[in-house]
Amino acid sequence: VQLQASGGGLVQAGGSLRLSCAASGVSVDAYSMGWFRQAPGKDREFVADISGSGGNTLYLGSVEGRFTISRDNAKNTIYLQMNSLRPEDTAVYYCAADKLTVAGNSADGIDYWGKGTLVTVSS
Repeated sequence: VQLQASGGGLVQAGGSLRLSCAASGVSVDAYSMGWFRQAPGKDREFVADISGSGGNTLYLGSVEGRFTISRDNAKNTIYLQMNSLRPEDTAVYYCAADKLTVAGNSADGIDYWGKGTLVTVSS
């Protein structure tokens, strides 16, 4: 299983970025897929997920209304559209896949992780 995340970068506060996570070895419509992030000196935290069946979404409270998670089954890829970015969104963002749930799992319980992509939001 491979989860290849991309799309991070440097952006000013108020700007937007779109992260992508291309999956191989798992089907994004059969697994719970999502994103965690880890800021310097902090624990890894859940950001968003999309369920395998039904495509239901769930978000961290501080990103709800600004971030949107979606998937393209044909490309076996998930996305995280991030708008109205804030300096506190600065972190390494990790793509995650779990047979049962990303949102309901601790970082230690996730089945598969991708390598992170760095998002830096300047004030």
